[in-house]
Amino acid sequence: MFVDSHCHLDFPDFAGRIDQVLADMRDHRVSHALCIGVNLEDWPGVIALAERHPELWATVGVHPDYETVIEPDVDALVTRARHPRVLAIGECGLDYYRLSGDLGWQRERFRTHIRAAIACGKPLVVHTRAAAEDTLAILKEEDARRVGGVMHCFTETQTVAEAAMAMGFYISFSGIVTFKNAHALKDVARAVPLERMLIETDAPYLAPTPHRGKTNQPAWVSHVAEAIALLKGRTVEEIGQATSANFMRLFGVPSGDGS
Repeated sequence: MFVDSHCHLDFPDFAGRIDQVLADMRDHRVSHALCIGVNLEDWPGVIALAERHPELWATVGVHPDYETVIEPDVDALVTRARHPRVLAIGECGLDYYRLSGDLGWQRERFRTHIRAAIACGKPLVVHTRAAAEDTLAILKEEDARRVGGVMHCFTETQTVAEAAMAMGFYISFSGIVTFKNAHALKDVARAVPLERMLIETDAPYLAPTPHRGKTNQPAWVSHVAEAIALLKGRTVEEIGQATSANFMRLFGVPSGDGS
């Protein structure tokens, strides 16, 4: 019924708990989850989860918040992306909220990820915070529409969403859309066409209502679907089926693997 398009199950929050996390997913009708790479040093743990558990897939990338890590080049990303359990390049992008000063290195790293995605023909998982204008500009300059991808944990405006969708990107909503004060984001969720939408947890972060303050987990992506169903006047089943189909389409998952 549901797919969590973005989580971090290799993080210490889930150490020794993966079996329970997978059981909870099954109980909440969450068939699969995409485990996101954030640096090359820890990527072996990400891919190991995807190799060990058929419910899980992986990405490879270096998050824009990580300064003192191995800097990826196109070859390093493409080589890892050849693994059959890797669906996308990322998490990559720009974040001007947490870091300041000369962030030219972030922009160059983002360009490297886009070039790697084009080279291997896999979509992008894009993080953008307080950097929407530059994010969109770089996606356009590097011709990211050739591979498309997803704007993960979307919190930007409808204008930004429309610009991203025009380049072939999907818009992914997290538990933030369940928060009472997220009025602007709720308006965006109402406006984004269901056929361009994904859902995610970003676990262990951003637990949705009614679990705020707890360690998030993929099972709770169902609450995101419930919130969007209310906003759009659709059933939860419709949201689950549509966002799962969108996920499989975007990431090129064979139909037999997405059941």
